[in-house]
Amino acid sequence: MFLTCLKVSLPTFGWVIAGAVLARLGWLSESLNDRISRLSFRYGLPLMLFAGAASVDYASVLGATYLLAGVLGTLLVTAVSWCYSIWRGHPLRERGIFVQGAFRSNLAIMGLALCISAYGERGAQLAALAVAVMTSLYNILVVFVLNSTLGGTSSVQAALLGILRNPLIIGIAAGAALALSGLPVPAVVEPASVWLSAFFLPLMLVCIGGAMKLGELRQSGALAWESTAWRLLVSPALTVMLALLIGVRGEALGVLFLLVGAPAAASGYIMVVAARGNGVLAANIVVLSTLLSALSLTLGLFVLSLLGLAGDIGA
Repeated sequence: MFLTCLKVSLPTFGWVIAGAVLARLGWLSESLNDRISRLSFRYGLPLMLFAGAASVDYASVLGATYLLAGVLGTLLVTAVSWCYSIWRGHPLRERGIFVQGAFRSNLAIMGLALCISAYGERGAQLAALAVAVMTSLYNILVVFVLNSTLGGTSSVQAALLGILRNPLIIGIAAGAALALSGLPVPAVVEPASVWLSAFFLPLMLVCIGGAMKLGELRQSGALAWESTAWRLLVSPALTVMLALLIGVRGEALGVLFLLVGAPAAASGYIMVVAARGNGVLAANIVVLSTLLSALSLTLGLFVLSLLGLAGDIGA
């Protein structure tokens, strides 16, 4: 069972390591990495998520409790991590960075890749909806968290407009609209989802590895390690416990864990820098959580599987 869990995590993190090695060798420049990332984010991933969302049976999913657990878990982690930061006496300008690192996971790339590796096409379908709902929630929460601690100028209206313009949200919304329209879904959609995920997800994972600045880890302080612990341990534990309380089990619980247990989102670093916050701290949280999540996700999935709560992995 543990080997099965390793087979889920190792291929995903293997691509990240490959990207870091390529960048170290000088074969993946920063400019090339940026161009590939933009191409994949604007076209590849939206098409892949469109295909996944178009294949979902919404009659059975619209009332899915795992989506509710994801939303409530995110709100709970945000509130509790904020209170924890006050209790620990973190400086105000670093509190928002800490809290963002605690609740915001890289669910659209790392989380999605892990769900597909664990559950195949079914994992992609379950994850597509969660990515849409939770990405929207993340963007709104980040505006409140960073504005209240860094004095940013972003508004909720700007966050909502950003959500509507997000290529990933557009792809998922278009796929859902097609599925709910009553029109026949073209037969090519499902295999296209498999082809796109086989190409674009590894490409994006390589870009994540190539963008990591390992040299900055020397400057990692206690705050970066605390936020990483919240991201990889406290946040998934709270969300999974909440999900169990409202009856989430099987593949849905496994997908939810992989999404909320993914490392910190790189976009969080970009938003902190834009708000003139501590970019080094934000970058360190991303790098630390990415490196350590290979262990935390593998062990977490193993425990859920051992307890019979995560469904059939690798089936």
